[in-house]
Amino acid sequence: MERPPLTKRLKRYLRYLLIAGMLRLLQFLSLGAARTLGMTLGGWAYAIAGGERRKALKSLARAFPDRSDAERDALARGAFRHLAAAALEVASSRALDVGLEALVSWPPEDRAVLEAALAKGKGVVFVSGHVGNWELLARRVAKAGYPSQSIAKESSDPRLTALVEDFRAKGGVRSIWRGQEGAARAMLRTLRSGEILGILIDQDTKVQSVFVPFFGELAATPRAAADLALRTGAAVVVGFCQRDGEGYRLTMEEVAAPEVTEREAAVQALTAALSQRIEAAIRRAPEQWVWMHQRWKTRPVMEASQAASPALPDPASAPVR
Repeated sequence: MERPPLTKRLKRYLRYLLIAGMLRLLQFLSLGAARTLGMTLGGWAYAIAGGERRKALKSLARAFPDRSDAERDALARGAFRHLAAAALEVASSRALDVGLEALVSWPPEDRAVLEAALAKGKGVVFVSGHVGNWELLARRVAKAGYPSQSIAKESSDPRLTALVEDFRAKGGVRSIWRGQEGAARAMLRTLRSGEILGILIDQDTKVQSVFVPFFGELAATPRAAADLALRTGAAVVVGFCQRDGEGYRLTMEEVAAPEVTEREAAVQALTAALSQRIEAAIRRAPEQWVWMHQRWKTRPVMEASQAASPALPDPASAPVR
């Protein structure tokens, strides 16, 4: 593999040093201070990061066309503030390790959903999205003693990937890096061992996907969760960790396998059902999703070809000679 240019390597190294240094400093914050600081920094980011702000507003216009510009602006600003606060809460690791159970409530009825799925003995494909605080979701489940691993995307900088892996591991969260050799075998091994395999499927990424509805429009959605569940017979649970006052609340629901025998149709149906649950969670608290992500970037082949072809004239509009 060709080495990146020197300037890019220097930028990556400086980014690594900055993130590593920030993590060391932020670990000493209290959860309240981390939340307050994050809200402030998120508000500044919304004002300064014009490109990301425009992406968020464009996505919100697509998802909520009936809302006013002022309402969508408030949601976008709230999303920036929430995401920054969530990140800093996770980074304040010393306070988090002590107060995790108090910060993230897990009602008995939702815990029972996960335990019933695990009791089936074929592992659990645990599906979520970039909703609320997905890092706290994985940490809360792992710290409660449930054996689990999460699929994650590695950084372009191996040092940063190692830093994130170590940070998660200290919180009990084990990672399977999807681009690394043996990742697929590790996923199957996790399920066959009866463990939980966490996966986020709410982004348009360079993985095998199917098109399913998302806020009324087809969106390329990773198919791995459905493929793994159908291949192994693992139970499928959808769960979220969404902000509730000054803390968070876990919600969980088991999703039954579709009553479809043909494999591709079953993958399509199950992925659509999972995406619908993610959309419902976003609708409950729209300010807790990553609207700056270009969710509808990839278009279906037929739709893209139609957009690229010149429109044919309407015969009814042709002049009569």
